[in-house]
Amino acid sequence: MAALDRVKVLVLGDSGVGKSSLVHLLCQNQVLGNPSWTVGCSVDVRIHDYKEGTPEEKTYYIELWDVGGSVGSATSVKSTRAVFYNLLNGIILVHDLTNKKSSQNLYRWSLEALNRDVAPTGVLVTNGDYDREQFADNQIPLLVIGTKLDQIPETKRNEVLTRTAFLAEDFNAEEINL
Repeated sequence: MAALDRVKVLVLGDSGVGKSSLVHLLCQNQVLGNPSWTVGCSVDVRIHDYKEGTPEEKTYYIELWDVGGSVGSATSVKSTRAVFYNLLNGIILVHDLTNKKSSQNLYRWSLEALNRDVAPTGVLVTNGDYDREQFADNQIPLLVIGTKLDQIPETKRNEVLTRTAFLAEDFNAEEINL
């Protein structure tokens, strides 16, 4: 068997937004019945055939690194997590559509992962404006996933999706709401 190319993707976001459930669904093709809190990091893998059935087909070994969502502001928490941020090929930013703060915290998560060698600058959003220049040179693909769409009443969905629509644009990322 030929060696497989390894792809490392971080899955980041606040505690309780559904990162572990998402990773389990992607890797095991089944719903995670009783998710528990992730302490530190949990890694799950999936073999993926890119362009399956074509002459350009290539098989990848995808590692999804589900990083615990503790938002502790202590430098020790951030420096401990930083060990997971090395040699990555992509980031999935996960937020809970029913929790506005989890959406706002995606800026902090992305800054922490992408600028792991730089001391945190503190405020990322001032007066509702996001400084897109912070990530202008970012070469790592980002995907924004909003979870728990089914928990929002039909009458409120448009309002919530309008409120979060700017996230993907700010990160120059694709967006999926589940």
